[in-house]
Amino acid sequence: MSARPIQALVARAETRAQRLGALLALVLVLDACAVNKPASRTEQVSTSVSTARMLADIQEAGADDHSVLQIHPLGRSGIDALAARAKTAMHTGDYARAGSLLDQALVLDPKAPDLLQDRAEVALANGNWPRAARLARKSVQYGPRVGALCARGWQTLAEVARAQGETTKYVADVQRVAGCRRPDPLGE
Repeated sequence: MSARPIQALVARAETRAQRLGALLALVLVLDACAVNKPASRTEQVSTSVSTARMLADIQEAGADDHSVLQIHPLGRSGIDALAARAKTAMHTGDYARAGSLLDQALVLDPKAPDLLQDRAEVALANGNWPRAARLARKSVQYGPRVGALCARGWQTLAEVARAQGETTKYVADVQRVAGCRRPDPLGE
């Protein structure tokens, strides 16, 4: 099989997440076509990605958002102060302190999608995949369906799936990251 059709498909994808999803889907299709493949083998993505790389991918998913619509939580002074201190702790690698501060903030606002997402990232940094997934799902459930927070939530779920070797779920979650982006209908 020539590489040109694959390159054309990947080139047509508009965002990095769409390109990654298209490329992963193609790899899975090509792997399924392998002649000497054992019937009992399960498909897996690489689980050797570092936690730091996972967190960077999550932040990049939110930072690369060029959606026409962005949704941000309303100001909550006490909660925002705790969240800001937690972010500082996360940036310095003090995940225990960040987790404690976010837990305090979540007591005050247990359905705040931004707090849930930050806490999911702390859980991921600590290698607690089930908690990271549970918190990210809540963030996606309570949060906006478009924008950076949406993208970070789905990327967190994708990273957990990758860490657990769940290829199908990983590909689906990466595609959902792309669904968080809404281009300007007027085309600027």
